Amino acid sequence: MKTPPSSEAFIAEQIRILKENPECANAMYNLGVALMQQGKFDEAIDCFTEAIANSGRMFEACVNLGYIYYKRGDLEKVIHYNKKAVEIEPRYARGYANLGFAYLQLARTDEAIEVLEKAIELNPDIAQAWSNLINAYLQKGELDKAIETGNKLVDFAPGFALGHNNLAYAYFLKGNYAMAIKHVDKAVELGFEVHPQFLKELEPHRQK
Repeated sequence: MKTPPSSEAFIAEQIRILKENPECANAMYNLGVALMQQGKFDEAIDCFTEAIANSGRMFEACVNLGYIYYKRGDLEKVIHYNKKAVEIEPRYARGYANLGFAYLQLARTDEAIEVLEKAIELNPDIAQAWSNLINAYLQKGELDKAIETGNKLVDFAPGFALGHNNLAYAYFLKGNYAMAIKHVDKAVELGFEVHPQFLKELEPHRQK
């Protein structure tokens, strides 16, 4: 059985390819991924930027740049690069999901809902997109839509603890404490660390 090459050997191989063909976008992209995994973000940014310049189809490089800038707390650049990714590949659901997350953090709620719905339309299995959509509807005060979305999520991903937590909060805001307790308890059972204040607020509604 062949053992996988070490990251240093992999990096050395990409550098060798680039010496022979400096405009090889795939090798530049691969080098960027390896450097990103090592936490060498500045060098990874240079590689991904060059890969994009050398190929019109490097939407994955855009998404990786978005990830690096998310780690650095620059949500505007997260939006910029994920927008670029879905311009290159309009059917790339993960790009829309990433956009939705960033818009949600910036309280750009309508934009978040639009792209999260698009992500789900393209790939209904991205649980995190459903979960963020619950939060977007909560942000907008549309409790019924948040609950409807949450129920769809926990139906197809019953083991997704965050989904149960967010659905519990939607039910709580709606005043349906029994359902809130049911889903918050499920989230806890699945190992999710529910906010202590939320648990405290639910406590009076538990049957003694």
